[in-house]
Amino acid sequence: MKKCPKCDIDLKTNNSGPIEVEECEQCKGIWFDKNELRQCKDVEETDLNWLDFEIWKHQEQFKSKNSAFKCPTCDKSMVRLNYGDTSVEIDYCPSCQGTWLEEGEFIKIIDSLEKELNTMSFPQFVKESVQEAKEIITGPESLLSEWKDFSTVLRLMQYRLFVENPKLLDAIIKAQKMSPFK
Repeated sequence: MKKCPKCDIDLKTNNSGPIEVEECEQCKGIWFDKNELRQCKDVEETDLNWLDFEIWKHQEQFKSKNSAFKCPTCDKSMVRLNYGDTSVEIDYCPSCQGTWLEEGEFIKIIDSLEKELNTMSFPQFVKESVQEAKEIITGPESLLSEWKDFSTVLRLMQYRLFVENPKLLDAIIKAQKMSPFK
């Protein structure tokens, strides 16, 4: 049985969609084994599926320090990382790659990713779509999963194009109304 790194009580297994995570009933912290944080993010907000949560994604933004916590899985010392420009401090186990989040931090990470998504420009979406196209072939996830990610990026890129260029959307709508093939 895994113990809460903060409260030292048994963690309770809970389902986050199809993913089983361990939660502390006392402090409401959540333990994510390797890859579970990404999987839970994908279940929570499907438009964020393609934004892979990688704690090393923006290494220049992270400041690490020793954590006071021991890993619930392998009992090794964890490190504490600041997640980007948020107030979230992730306790991460370099040994088994598990992640401990305190109460409310998972939602703050989702909010941060949504903010990143909503502030991306059309050229950034183009760059991301090329990356996602490469991952269809070389990505770590299944072909179907990578294809879904690619499709999501293309859909969001289309939305961003029309938000940044409303006259283009108006022109397309007019052209469709005038089409002899209706």
